[in-house]
Amino acid sequence: MKNRNIATVFTLIALAASLAACQPDNSQVNERLAQLEHELDRVRARGEVENVYNRYQYLHTAFKDERIISDLWVKEGTPGVSAQYTNTGVYNTWESVVAYHRDRPSPKGKLLIHYNASPLIEVAEDGLTAKGVWITAGVESGLAAPENAEKAPESFFEDGLVNGEKVWAHWVFIRNSIDFLKQDGQWRIWHFRTVELARAPFNKDWISFASILENVPEAGQFHNDILYFGDDGKVVFYPEHDGPPKYKAYGYRTKESMELAPPLPEPYETFDETFEY
Repeated sequence: MKNRNIATVFTLIALAASLAACQPDNSQVNERLAQLEHELDRVRARGEVENVYNRYQYLHTAFKDERIISDLWVKEGTPGVSAQYTNTGVYNTWESVVAYHRDRPSPKGKLLIHYNASPLIEVAEDGLTAKGVWITAGVESGLAAPENAEKAPESFFEDGLVNGEKVWAHWVFIRNSIDFLKQDGQWRIWHFRTVELARAPFNKDWISFASILENVPEAGQFHNDILYFGDDGKVVFYPEHDGPPKYKAYGYRTKESMELAPPLPEPYETFDETFEY
């Protein structure tokens, strides 16, 4: 469908250009040609924005965070940059966003597989910003030294040991909502918001696991703060946040209905007309 839309736009542009060549004083044809060129730019922008997020996930699962910083995030000094990964707090400076990436653990034996689905992307009418939402699902897993695993709830782990270490292996389902800014002709991540929709250890269903997080306070707090296990199986927590969360959003809970938060992107003209992820 996307390729068909692009082909249609190209066909219309070619037709309008031909008409304009025959009637150089026809202002209506020239105006229509300008409109079609503008729409083509927005169609192209949608694909470019989707590639930015897909590239992010490929680099994220390979722990290539320096490339995420240099290639995908907005440039240092860009006003308004922010990232929120849990309900604990927000990073609202370029420096703190970069610190999150540079502190992210990437030990031997850790495996992340994230695949993206259900993209919903709106490019601003002025072509300067874009908003996108994705469902991201997959697995997150690794090993933890037994003495470090004692700091985490037992429910996080599988039974038994592998090479003398505890195993954590989780299914994970996430909604990522992102604002993009066009800088020097390239789309970059400006605001990033993650909401974990559901999580479950390999040996447990997500309903039972959600019940543990709700009813065991230390398990819920640990889950909110941990970046899981880093080098030598040590527990690594999120860097200190700059401030309270912009807003809270929740995934599956046993005693609550699911909610749609943050809201989905809607068509807009300029960023001043819309909300910030």
